[in-house]
Amino acid sequence: MKLLLPDILLVLLAALIMGYDLYRGKVNLNSSKPFHLAWMGLAVIFVVLARLPYDQTVMYPGGYQVTGAALLFKQVFVLSAFFTVLLSQSYFLPNGNYRGTLKHQSEFLCIILLCTFGMFTVVSATDLLTLFVGMELSAIPLYVLSGFYKDDDLSLEASTKYMMMGAASTGLMLFGLSFFYGAAGSVTFAAIAKVCTANPSEPLLRLGVLFVLAAIGFKLTMFPFHMWAPDVYEGAPSPVTAFISVSSKAVAIAFLLILLYGPLAALHSSLQPIILILAAATMTVGNLGAMKQERLRRFMAYSSIAQAGYIVMALAGDAGSARSSVIFYLFVYAAGNYAIFFIMSAIGRNGEEERSGLQGLGKNNPGLAAILMLTAFSLAGIPPLAGFMGKFFLFAAAAKEGYYAMVVFAALNSTISLYYYLLLVKEAYIIQPAEETKALRLDAVQVCSLFLLTAVMLLAGILPSISGDILAVVG
Repeated sequence: MKLLLPDILLVLLAALIMGYDLYRGKVNLNSSKPFHLAWMGLAVIFVVLARLPYDQTVMYPGGYQVTGAALLFKQVFVLSAFFTVLLSQSYFLPNGNYRGTLKHQSEFLCIILLCTFGMFTVVSATDLLTLFVGMELSAIPLYVLSGFYKDDDLSLEASTKYMMMGAASTGLMLFGLSFFYGAAGSVTFAAIAKVCTANPSEPLLRLGVLFVLAAIGFKLTMFPFHMWAPDVYEGAPSPVTAFISVSSKAVAIAFLLILLYGPLAALHSSLQPIILILAAATMTVGNLGAMKQERLRRFMAYSSIAQAGYIVMALAGDAGSARSSVIFYLFVYAAGNYAIFFIMSAIGRNGEEERSGLQGLGKNNPGLAAILMLTAFSLAGIPPLAGFMGKFFLFAAAAKEGYYAMVVFAALNSTISLYYYLLLVKEAYIIQPAEETKALRLDAVQVCSLFLLTAVMLLAGILPSISGDILAVVG
């Protein structure tokens, strides 16, 4: 049962935080204990995950399976939840953000943890029913979190749009999964894999793939299902936006990996052209859209869309290359993304989170400006930072199958992305504000978080042997 320990601890941690709120919340509304319980609990769960054996595959009753790859994905989910909790702290304090103070911290943290448990369920699924339930457990809480600024029109609009798009996505997914069930007569992956191998041209399977790709395209922000992202990213509270941009994307790509290299493995070669077309369109639309954005959260939305295109491209490779490159990239992408959001949270104390808020940063706060520059270069894929190694492995997964034209196209897109990431550096170092601005204030949590994230971006780029460990687990 030790491989199930992280899942059990996660549920217990959520229950503990909600229990504290029920018994002590009304007595001490401003208590910081739920926050400390959440981040320390997640840190313990990550340590437990890191110490588990990754060379085992164990099937538990009910078709709940734990593999080495599943444990790596769970590490990504836990780290994302950990930094979301740290990022959220200032938003529950007076004057923590210009949009106002968030309330009901225990409920917020509990929803984050339960959402993460849904993601755990996805990567341990061995049948369509468990896979679908896990996806919904990881998606529905995000609709609630997006509207956590209950008195803010933008937040309510974001929640409404996200819920409507999510409902459409759920309908498409159920429709697609029903075709798989119709073709196999069973919801288990083994039965579907048997049908795919025996009759890969089965029309029901093809229809199912079409609808499932459309459904997961919403969650992964793939073109042309990406239009909800800028509005939701802008309207939701920044910690929620960061969580969506990393965890939601990670669980969606895990969903695709499970299907494409599991029950649908026999269809993979015929799906490669579709995957590459979607990847090319997604990264192009994301990069072109980001170039004109002045508001940082909309900027990060389009950046996230482009990053989804790079990740999807790796799915054209073989199972080992795709899994290892995607998992490694999710780690380094999470580090860069959260670093940007921590800087945005400092800007958000004084006013709108816009690019102009970075002006004068190089003069007033050289350390923070340097972190911003490293983060921008990592997301753009500049060596020797982690983002370069991450993109290298994604590109290598496609190149290994002979898709050199796609690799060149993706490299050109990455060059375009360098332009708009350099705009952030330009604002920080070159453009001076027209009038005197308040100095950005960072609390101890933000400073420590930025230090950890920067260390990851540097070490994962300088020591790419980390990816070799991941390959050994999943390949």
